[in-house]
Amino acid sequence: MNIDSITNGVVIDHITAGRAMELYDLLNLDRMDCQVAIIMNALSRKTGKKDIIKIDADMDIDLDVIGFVDPGVTVNIIKDEKLVEKKKLEPPVKLVNVIKCKNPRCITSTEQELAHVFVLSESEPNVYRCLYCETKAETQKHISRK
Repeated sequence: MNIDSITNGVVIDHITAGRAMELYDLLNLDRMDCQVAIIMNALSRKTGKKDIIKIDADMDIDLDVIGFVDPGVTVNIIKDEKLVEKKKLEPPVKLVNVIKCKNPRCITSTEQELAHVFVLSESEPNVYRCLYCETKAETQKHISRK
């Protein structure tokens, strides 16, 4: 299989195998007017398999969404066919309007314009809790599109 290199854009690398489509949806890449390549189950020396997303456009992407969905991902910024920046992601401390609170008694259920804010729990690794009611985020399947 041959996937061309990109001139200016972003390469999201080391995605856990099978998670590329989730990131594709959350980053709204289907709305982009550029070439996007999704490589699934590519060989990886570290994990055996990985996914990769190549975006052939100079754009800002939501690193918090990527760090939430799959911490440990590497984001490579490409300019003039050269790697100019490499970012290793970790879980973000705060998520705003990425996860929706499922607690019907939460203030975000009645105050529609209020942002859904979740913070990374200090006592439970990789667990997010609602800033307002402290409800635990159930799973990453409860992510909303912006």
